[in-house]
Amino acid sequence: MRPSVTVLQLDTHFPRIAGDVGAAETYIDDIEIIRVSGASVAGIVTASPEGIDIAPFEEALKAAKGDVIVTSCGFLSYWQDHLEAQARRPIICSSLVALNRLKDYNIENLAILTYDATKLGSHHLGQHTRFAPCIIGLDPAAHLRAVIGGGALTLDATRAAHETVETVRAQTTDSLRTLVLECTNLPPYKAALAAAFDVQIIDILTEIERVRTGTIRPKFL
Repeated sequence: MRPSVTVLQLDTHFPRIAGDVGAAETYIDDIEIIRVSGASVAGIVTASPEGIDIAPFEEALKAAKGDVIVTSCGFLSYWQDHLEAQARRPIICSSLVALNRLKDYNIENLAILTYDATKLGSHHLGQHTRFAPCIIGLDPAAHLRAVIGGGALTLDATRAAHETVETVRAQTTDSLRTLVLECTNLPPYKAALAAAFDVQIIDILTEIERVRTGTIRPKFL
């Protein structure tokens, strides 16, 4: 039976907890994980995505068997059209594809939460560069950043959830209506964010579910 989703995962080893794009527990049916050798966080999380060596992802794409193909890092949004042209099935490189639906949205009502706000910029937003002022990022000292960037083997999910909520609280106003989680490792903390803020939350999981209904376990949507 064909996997519901193929995840083209960076070459990382930090814990993938339920709700993460790379955790089997996130999905209703079986998924396929293809680890892209040499694709490090430091190499992909860059302000110059045009310099990413995309060839290993192209090779992984050829082997993908899932009904839907996703990448494990939204910083690959720059390569969406390029990889889509080669894919035999739907591919989602980032939750930033949702900006196509939000193109007329008031920027005062939108925030885009990323792993590193100093690196995510206009190149990643494609034709939606007007949303650049909406980008907010995790604190450089945040536990989750240390885990992802440092390759830690343990993750304190309670601490990560608290820090993520406080990050959004500190960097947004009462005008916030929609929060886009660019980082695919943030959906595990969506419940905490939903409890703290009465806003629409969009992430890689909601985008997968839009393409293939019945893929994501409801508690993660």
